[in-house]
Amino acid sequence: MRIAVYERYGPPEVLHLQEAAEPTIDASEVLVRVEASTVGPSDSAGRSGTPRFARLFFGLTKPKHPVLGSDFAGVVERVGSDVTRFAPGDRVFGTLAPSMGAHAELVVIAEDAPIAHLPAGLDAAGAVATVDGFLTALPFLRDLAGVAPGQVVLVNGASGTVGSAAVQLAKHFGATVVGVCSAANAPLVTSLGADRVIDYTREDFTEARGAYDVIFDAVGKRSFGAARRALAPHGIYLTTVPSAAIMVQWPLTRWFSHGRRAAIAFTGLRDIRLKAAELALLVELIDAGAFVPVVDRVVPFDDIADAHRRVDTGHKAGSVVVAMAPAASASSPAPSPKPVAA
Repeated sequence: MRIAVYERYGPPEVLHLQEAAEPTIDASEVLVRVEASTVGPSDSAGRSGTPRFARLFFGLTKPKHPVLGSDFAGVVERVGSDVTRFAPGDRVFGTLAPSMGAHAELVVIAEDAPIAHLPAGLDAAGAVATVDGFLTALPFLRDLAGVAPGQVVLVNGASGTVGSAAVQLAKHFGATVVGVCSAANAPLVTSLGADRVIDYTREDFTEARGAYDVIFDAVGKRSFGAARRALAPHGIYLTTVPSAAIMVQWPLTRWFSHGRRAAIAFTGLRDIRLKAAELALLVELIDAGAFVPVVDRVVPFDDIADAHRRVDTGHKAGSVVVAMAPAASASSPAPSPKPVAA
């Protein structure tokens, strides 16, 4: 099989494809022939070694995970003797996170890990584009913020992988949703359910006063300090990007504040059993028409460096998909999600 590897930190050009031995499986594992994976900000950080704290996970002086990528979609090639949920030929998708290695033509995953049958009507590219955004946004909005009907939720970076998922989930939970993105991506964000869209080049959402019950900074561009006054008196600020400030503000506002709070979650490190259950929920929402994929573009595996270049621009809309097989065709953003009872 072919894998995408890198031996040193640097620009996208450090990536190259090489041959590797086919992996083996044990009795409880599934071997999947990957048709599509994704490249996201975490892959970009792992490849470049920036910001510097990323090297605590990826390796202090050189990469310790030579194959990046966590999310996958494809076809079951082989199953272990104890596997009952899957059979060769099944179309599946899921995530290896917190492990890496999905930028390969074959991956191994345990049967009880986050892996599920492909939702009807989605190709591999569309299915894999839903995974990271959903599994990241759901714990923030459901578990940390407890988003409920009647609340007003602002999503900064609403057209990105996590942001587009957050818009759909907040709407699903019954909130009024305000998306922040570029004017070019405003129609997309509106189609996903946003009640209002703010063009960040023309309006600063932090200038509002007490307007939002939840501010979810899906791209980590605005601090709690900057956003604090825009929160309602008991509102919560959420960010996906760790910093020294948020690591102090999170416990302080949780334990000692009776007003506005700040929080962060490390969703990729969560227990695989929780993620497996959440992946099953994702399939339910997709089947019900309440959640749709957003694909920025599909890049052939041979050109995986181009996928990293696109992510590095910071201007993608949805997920950048890497196609290992022709079957992983490009997917256009689907129509706006249908409301389903939360």
